[in-house]
Amino acid sequence: DKRSLSQKLVDELKHYYKGFHLLWIDTKVAARMVWRLLHGQVLTRRERRRLLRTCADLFRLVPFLVFVIVPFMEFLLPVFLKLFPEMLPSTFETESKKEEKQKKKLNAKLELAKFLQETIAEMAKRNKADTG
Repeated sequence: DKRSLSQKLVDELKHYYKGFHLLWIDTKVAARMVWRLLHGQVLTRRERRRLLRTCADLFRLVPFLVFVIVPFMEFLLPVFLKLFPEMLPSTFETESKKEEKQKKKLNAKLELAKFLQETIAEMAKRNKADTG
């Protein structure tokens, strides 16, 4: 990477600013959803998932803030993220991390689909043998 140290620092600060800004927006939206829930309205499945994700992000923010507030502790953040990959709130994820998660989910779905396909083929063979 040929960027200077000051440019890397500026990029990191922009990343954290955007992450906190997105978390603030999500929190405001979640507060409106909670208000609607308290007044007897029903949330859609998408709204419920967003509310749960935002609440989880707020809980993840507490240990993350320790790294931001304590001087020089942010240098240990990459180590902790390797040990606890889900520690970072979702609004702080980089595009590469999001793509990596999507690939893992897709691979898991493909494996499940193969397993189900093989199971159905096996069941079809048994049924043919039983009726034949």
